Amino acid sequence: MYRPFRRNLVSLTLGFASAILLLQGCSPGTSKVDDCPAGKVCLRAGNGVEVLSLDPHKVSGVGDHRVLLDSMVGLTMADASDKVAPGAAERWETSADGLTWTFYLRDAVWSDGVPVTADDFVFSLRRILNPATAAEYASLLYPILGAQAVNEGRAALETLGVRAVTPRILEIRLEHPAPYLLQLAKHQTMYPVPKHVVEKHGNAWSRPEHYVSNGPYTIVSWKLGDRIKAVKNPRYWDAAKVCVDQISYYPTTDNITAERQVRNGELDMNADIQSNRIALLREQMPGYVRTHTYLGVSYLTYNNSVVALRDVRVRRALAMAIDREFITKKLMRGGQQPAYTFVPPGVANYQAVRPPEWAAWPFEKRQAEARRLLAEAGYGPGRPLKIEIKHRNSADPSLIMPAIQADWKSIGVEARLAQNEPQIAYAAYRARDFEVGDAAWVADYNDPMTFLYLMNSTTGAQNYGDYKNPAFDALLKKADNEPDAAVRAGYLAKAERIMLDDATIAPVFFYVNKNLVSPRVTGWVANLGDIHPTQFLCVKGAPKAPEA
Repeated sequence: MYRPFRRNLVSLTLGFASAILLLQGCSPGTSKVDDCPAGKVCLRAGNGVEVLSLDPHKVSGVGDHRVLLDSMVGLTMADASDKVAPGAAERWETSADGLTWTFYLRDAVWSDGVPVTADDFVFSLRRILNPATAAEYASLLYPILGAQAVNEGRAALETLGVRAVTPRILEIRLEHPAPYLLQLAKHQTMYPVPKHVVEKHGNAWSRPEHYVSNGPYTIVSWKLGDRIKAVKNPRYWDAAKVCVDQISYYPTTDNITAERQVRNGELDMNADIQSNRIALLREQMPGYVRTHTYLGVSYLTYNNSVVALRDVRVRRALAMAIDREFITKKLMRGGQQPAYTFVPPGVANYQAVRPPEWAAWPFEKRQAEARRLLAEAGYGPGRPLKIEIKHRNSADPSLIMPAIQADWKSIGVEARLAQNEPQIAYAAYRARDFEVGDAAWVADYNDPMTFLYLMNSTTGAQNYGDYKNPAFDALLKKADNEPDAAVRAGYLAKAERIMLDDATIAPVFFYVNKNLVSPRVTGWVANLGDIHPTQFLCVKGAPKAPEA
């Protein structure tokens, strides 16, 4: 989900904090104040990490997307169960060869009253693919005709295969058929940005004082360390059906604190639960715990610039020495499943891939083979492999990384743990400032390609380990151009098999989504994508206004 660049990580950290402070004009630590207006319905949501930006072209995290999901609407949108529904486009059609899509926009306006037009979408797609934007997610749009050439600076913006036929008719031409385009159209990468505001304010358009949206809510304030506040957009085309009048998104990096706030009524919901507390919370807070199968995978990525990690024997040894059953069944205990493949079960158009042979071995046999592989690669008691695992300091990685460290110690590997805030950890991966990195990927759309494209050699910074295998790339290209769904699934399965044999990453577990939701919140629908637009939610009994 990132475009590569290298910089000193300390400078990046300070720059990130300074940019946010400048944006907000507010110091951290602002106290939580419930300012719900009398007679209004307000929702207080724990959002996990601090949001990085309100610009859909500048972010890639799940927490960022949760906020943007409420303020922006793409050509299509997610309904309450995360199914594709008409969004800014009320209908669409495609050519017989699947290469030309025509979207017919509804009569809608931005939150400042300016009409939303096809030209806004043309402007937005050119902007995210413009190399000057340095959009971390640009490669997701490479199915659009000319997108990769534009993004790599080899073609003019005007050559991109998008055009405004009329103010309310948008045409998108593709490099190859993309059966997942309607799902991609509801992703943040295809959200429109207001051309008239961006042209006036530049990148500052996404500051709350300039923010203009086309969705059910618009952002009115953002205080670092406190909250982002959004209010209902009265100009939204479906505003009459929107129940919640005001949303407060709070950064909740400590899940234990957040669960106490939900229990006490300070938060209506939190977007995560510490896995090993799920059973306890089901007993203590009946009706609050919401878990569901999730299209996500946790994995370790290896930096190809580290000499030891260029050896496939080393990578395989490290992968097979991880006790995934202990991690998922004994440590996490939240319903996660051990992962020996990369694409999660339940993904549409997916042909299950056989796990590596060693996945069925007793753990002791796997450890013995891992030691043998390391010895064959030149590592052993007299010359131990020394490696650093950089990981996110969120609840689950902090829980399982010491177990992986111990697993590797048992085969003679000396692993150091270095924990970082999630945003900083991912910045390090994008900058290739890591040896082994703890990462995760959640589907952007329900198709195997959203996972496998990460390892394509053309993907860029999202391919953290710089994996490159021409046979793998060729199979993805064949899949892109294959109209038969079953044959396409076979190509993708073969590609995944190659990637797993190369041990370019080490899958650890498949996710479940975990939310703590007050029974006061209605309209919540558990789904594979863990997508819950606020416009479909309501809250029983509006909070009282604070006393004067």
